[in-house]
Amino acid sequence: MVTNELMHNDLKEIARRPRLSEEVSMALEGKIARGEIKPGERLPVEKVLAETFGVSRAVVREAVARLKADGRVETRQGAGAFVALAPKSLNLRFWQGDGPALAELREIFELRAMVESSIAELAARRRLPADVTAIRCFLQAMDDALATGSDGSEADDDFHLAIAAATHNSYAHRLLEFLGRHFSESRRLAWTMPGRNGVLPEEAQTEHRRIFESVAAGDPRGARRNAHEHVRCAALRVGIELADDLISERSSDRR
Repeated sequence: MVTNELMHNDLKEIARRPRLSEEVSMALEGKIARGEIKPGERLPVEKVLAETFGVSRAVVREAVARLKADGRVETRQGAGAFVALAPKSLNLRFWQGDGPALAELREIFELRAMVESSIAELAARRRLPADVTAIRCFLQAMDDALATGSDGSEADDDFHLAIAAATHNSYAHRLLEFLGRHFSESRRLAWTMPGRNGVLPEEAQTEHRRIFESVAAGDPRGARRNAHEHVRCAALRVGIELADDLISERSSDRR
């Protein structure tokens, strides 16, 4: 079994510090959120921001461009950058590097627990025979990946998307499609972490099978519980213990 110490070392390898422009944009976003720079107010000029953060003006320009792309600020020709009165398009932005930071990875697992358990519950209520067939197909694809020792993370993603499709709620499916690339980072760990020796994906596959069986059987509470347990165990396998207030639902479901 992979030790917690080894897991933490592996996670450190996939995490990296954000780029300077990311750090500056996040710092400015924090100032905006705290009201230190209010809607309609102009951001300090490039020279002042560069001196404040100890970076080049090019880094500042890139940081402001990120905030503009997220709808946090708007630029006016010859006047500078201003905090948007009403953000036009708030993009849900996850970690932009090679892998998620440790703190953010915990939050991604928490979000997965909330989203995937609700989707599994609804899928169990609404699944049709064709949905069950599709989910089983991707479950088999992961079995095949295990048998050959290959990376089954793509089939893992498709398995969860097939469950979302079984809700017959187009927004639930589109939401999981949107979040999928970011959730993939946490799913892929079970298939690609160094030193796993097949243990992690085998455990995950057992949990996948339980989710499938409860969805196929039309057991909403079981599907929700098994999906929740899958994410909790996935987090534990990489050394992250989810907060008690998030996982307490498991015990209440068993009452």
